[in-house]
Amino acid sequence: MPDLAAGLLATGSGGLVGLVLGLVGGGGSILAVPLLVYVVGVASPYIAIGTSAAAVSASALGNLMTHWRLGNVKWRCAVVFATAGVVGAFAGAAVAKAIDGDKLLALFGVVMIVVGAIMLRRRGTGGNPDVRLTTETARELLPLLVGIGFGVGLFSGFFGIGGGFLIVPGLMLATGMPLSHAIGTSLVAVAAFGAATAVSYAISGLIDGWLAGLFILGGLVGGFLGTGLSKALATRKQILGTVFASLVIVVGIYIVTRGVLALTGTA
Repeated sequence: MPDLAAGLLATGSGGLVGLVLGLVGGGGSILAVPLLVYVVGVASPYIAIGTSAAAVSASALGNLMTHWRLGNVKWRCAVVFATAGVVGAFAGAAVAKAIDGDKLLALFGVVMIVVGAIMLRRRGTGGNPDVRLTTETARELLPLLVGIGFGVGLFSGFFGIGGGFLIVPGLMLATGMPLSHAIGTSLVAVAAFGAATAVSYAISGLIDGWLAGLFILGGLVGGFLGTGLSKALATRKQILGTVFASLVIVVGIYIVTRGVLALTGTA
């Protein structure tokens, strides 16, 4: 069980991630690992990644229910994409645990910089809302869903993140579905990838259950507040997204710098 200070910091960090997710949508979970390492004080990058994966999976399941009720989940596409991705996530997690912790964090920082740059690009909202995975469309859709799903899952498992920022465009690329459906459908994969990564790390004893629980609790509260603020700030959504993407880049640069200094022995 963490001490009081660590518990409060974990809950607050989870709340921040939930708030960001509620305000600007997918991508907020990428802040979970750096928050656990640099704010909560988790010493091991592996425990931070495993704990983050468990928290992200639980949060995705909570948000999935809302999108399901709104009719935004393409279940057949989601199941195929997520199944292929889970295989990739287990493989990615296995590889990550064999890499030096400082190198892993430095790589994570590089990914944050790239993700921030991608998020700065405005995503289109077009697409076919009636797309379905059927016997007629399987020849076209299945190879893309399996291939892209495995690749995104591999990435997600390696870094212990939900991967929503890749899953959403991946689903749009594979199926041509619109953004609103891709966001809802992506949560199935986010939950599955996070669970697969968390199981892999849990088997190795690399998850702090108490911290994960407190992080999830904070995330639920933060998500509720973020959703309310998102409605109030709907006209400024693009500005909020730009600010968040810039924050991701800045944090990524900080992590890379810390990682390089640690690897060179000058930290």
